[in-house]
Amino acid sequence: MNASSATAALVYAYAATPPAPALEHVLPALTGVAGSPVTLLTLTGPGHGPAAAFAVSDVPRSEWDEEALKVRFEDLAWLEETARAHHRVIEELAAHTTVLPLRLATLYADRAGALAALRDHGQALATGLARLSAHTEYGVKLYVRPAAATDPSGDARPPAAGASAPRPGAGRAYLQARRAQQHARDDHYAQARTAAERIAALAAPHTADHVRHPAQSGPLTASGAGENVLNDAYLVPDAEAEAFRDAVHTAVRGLSGVRLELTGPWAPYSFAAPPPPPTGAAP
Repeated sequence: MNASSATAALVYAYAATPPAPALEHVLPALTGVAGSPVTLLTLTGPGHGPAAAFAVSDVPRSEWDEEALKVRFEDLAWLEETARAHHRVIEELAAHTTVLPLRLATLYADRAGALAALRDHGQALATGLARLSAHTEYGVKLYVRPAAATDPSGDARPPAAGASAPRPGAGRAYLQARRAQQHARDDHYAQARTAAERIAALAAPHTADHVRHPAQSGPLTASGAGENVLNDAYLVPDAEAEAFRDAVHTAVRGLSGVRLELTGPWAPYSFAAPPPPPTGAAP
């Protein structure tokens, strides 16, 4: 890169990795955000061991500096496309080596700034990579199934205003249906608590770490799946993956009021150390 192109570019960092030889065959075909090639940035020279490296891309400064990102982060289509590209790089790297994912839009002013971050935080990154080696992340979500109850006519709704006089006993049937619906709802929540307790107990022997994320709401759970009441991530040794999956499925067996969503394996996003400060990053 010549001097003029260097000043026109920022360095986008996706993840820290060991400088694994296996990546030499992966990187030439790998593109990241904005269709930019992905390369591995490592420290070289006396006193610098191969503890960690950054997977990076050069991106146009005019489109990725602070002012540009303020606008771009309001563009949901751009944000989705960028997030997909960011995660695609991490997942491809994770298929070949250990990765410590960095947050979306981790940027450095130039390669010297990125190398300074590697130098200043290399030991912490190496420790994090060692902890994550031969481990992957699994997501465990529980949903409370919607509870429905109907009166003998199949309609649990109260009579509409101005409707003809209800048949005898209709009001009693409606109240009974509502009580049955509430009882079913309470039972489903009780089953969800039981499922969460069982998962925690049965999964623990097969996991290295556990993170509880906030339950999801809004559009993320608007598909009729029910209310999300558990949104956990587990760091699982690869050798324990099958036993972990079996334990989670066993935990919800016989509990009809809940729905389990088990996802993974993923790169360990939930267990990555905070990214190093963007030393020398663009203001």
